[in-house]
Amino acid sequence: MGWMFWAGASEPQPEAATGPMIPPLSPLALAGQNSFNAQCAACHGENGFGSPQGPPLIHVIYEPSHHGDFAFVRAVQQGVRAHHWRFGNMPAQPQVSPNEIASIIAFIREVQVAHGIR
Repeated sequence: MGWMFWAGASEPQPEAATGPMIPPLSPLALAGQNSFNAQCAACHGENGFGSPQGPPLIHVIYEPSHHGDFAFVRAVQQGVRAHHWRFGNMPAQPQVSPNEIASIIAFIREVQVAHGIR
């Protein structure tokens, strides 16, 4: 029986850190929130808390020491193969400008910090 527990323990669960709390945001992150919700929320959920179509980005898996800012840039520009979740591969998002990517990263990082993800 114990092996059954461990067999399912390797895949992260698609739950957000502690709930959808949004802190006061810097101007850059506020712009990122708007861009995120327009460009990314269809898959990653409003404000990055996940959806049935894509994983939450407000999650310890995406902490800066594991997925640095460049990983986000690359995912948006080139797409990324599924490797933590079973949502499938993420296609490139060429319509998202470099300035939008920077503001989206600022938004995600500020919300992560508010949820204890550093």
